[in-house]
Amino acid sequence: MPDIRKVKRRIKGVQNIAKITRAMEMIAASKMRKAQERGLAGRPYSEKIEQVIADLAALPDIGLQHPLLQRRPVEKIAVVHITPDRGLCGGLNANLNRRLGSFILEQENPVRVVAVGRKGRDFAVRSGSDMTAEFIQMGDQPAFLDTIPISHIVIDDYSNRVIDMVYISYAQFISTMVQKPVMKQLLPVEPAVIPRGENVDYIYEPGAEVVLGGLLPRFVEMEIYHAVLEAIASEQSARMVAMRNATDSASELIGDLTLLYNKARQEAITKELLDITGGVAALE
Repeated sequence: MPDIRKVKRRIKGVQNIAKITRAMEMIAASKMRKAQERGLAGRPYSEKIEQVIADLAALPDIGLQHPLLQRRPVEKIAVVHITPDRGLCGGLNANLNRRLGSFILEQENPVRVVAVGRKGRDFAVRSGSDMTAEFIQMGDQPAFLDTIPISHIVIDDYSNRVIDMVYISYAQFISTMVQKPVMKQLLPVEPAVIPRGENVDYIYEPGAEVVLGGLLPRFVEMEIYHAVLEAIASEQSARMVAMRNATDSASELIGDLTLLYNKARQEAITKELLDITGGVAALE
């Protein structure tokens, strides 16, 4: 027969855990809505600036002159690895780190990591990866200026030929239940191909080359900032779902333990009644 006191103590402990996970679910849900709005609001700007760069890069003798568009033999690769600072978000961190590990193993050239987030930093340290820089504790609502140092490191290293190709790894927000690990090429910039019917002849002032030179760094900065926003939206969504599942599991465990407690209590009462009945029979 199980110990009634231990079962009761365990029920109390699971109830306390369920209260905590429920509170964390509500907090994550509140943060998730704000993060989703910020992430989705940045998509039109990112798509539009990509379209303008594609139009500029299509002009003769313009796109090939800028260093961020030039291709060269790949000897060193860098990855901007964006992950959460905290856990308790299901398998999100494991999926992101697994994607980075697979990418590094697939490459024949050395890979450097720019870690954005504590979980990605810890994975890079444990796996012995060459880590160029780390950025942690950026918060749940980072501003655009907070991600500028990340962009400057990437742009300067690529322009100075320290690295020959840059990728960005983050969790793309698909829906509340789905977050997709993405490994996307960042540098050299590959402008989207514009169909013939959509190509418009614009007049650029002060000139197409000057406009392109100003837009390309802004494009890299916006891609990194938008990836950070997508990663935060994915983190909060994954945490809300994970805490909801934890709360449901705790509720089921409380039900099972309560049933076990009632059975043990009933068994103890029955045993006491039998002892009393046996004692009365012995006296007679």
